[in-house]
Amino acid sequence: MALRSEKRDVQDDLRPEDLLAATAAVMADKSRVRMLCVLMDGRAWTATELGAAADISPSTASAHLAKLTEQRFVVCLAQGRHRYYRLSSAEIAELLERLMGVSWNGQNTPRITTPDYLRRARTCYDHLAGEIAVNLYQRLVERAWLTADGSALTIPGKEALAVLGIVTEQGSSRRKFSCACLDWSERRYHLGGALGAALLSGFEKQRWIVKDLGSRCVHITAKGAKGFKHHFAL
Repeated sequence: MALRSEKRDVQDDLRPEDLLAATAAVMADKSRVRMLCVLMDGRAWTATELGAAADISPSTASAHLAKLTEQRFVVCLAQGRHRYYRLSSAEIAELLERLMGVSWNGQNTPRITTPDYLRRARTCYDHLAGEIAVNLYQRLVERAWLTADGSALTIPGKEALAVLGIVTEQGSSRRKFSCACLDWSERRYHLGGALGAALLSGFEKQRWIVKDLGSRCVHITAKGAKGFKHHFAL
């Protein structure tokens, strides 16, 4: 118990700049960044799977995951004999998405290596990203269903989404209800926050989209193509 108390006291004594530097240091290693990008699909992965994805040894992967866990980027889930890792929160996912966009700022002609099928539609943790998502965001703003900065849904917007059975009420979560996220492959905004998650969940329940279990790829169904065209003119 004494060791735990001592560690907690040390954390309490750290200055804000020390905490910020420690958090930023997590992103300074390419292998850790690769693992975080894999976890952006919203699922839980084993250390072995993450190590393979980052092309590093199991021991190295474990060391990186320990660092990520310590800085609260990921959490470890035990299920039977297995241990799984996932992003610790939607806020971390939003931070990573924003950093992806910021990392391209200042580049005149960014070299886009994202496969076409992922550029079309993919998940960004628990909301929709890619070409379909940025076009949807633009349409919501054009119709005045969403404020220009993406921070709030208007009354007409609530009414329109209610027709699709999408819950748009602000919950008790500390997470932002709605926000504009810079899409790192399209270089335009898509919708994030709790509202973005609600849209993805609603589209999935309506069978407009089907998630690829093996990746972040999202497939638009025939029903979805008709639905996006009818309700959002996409």
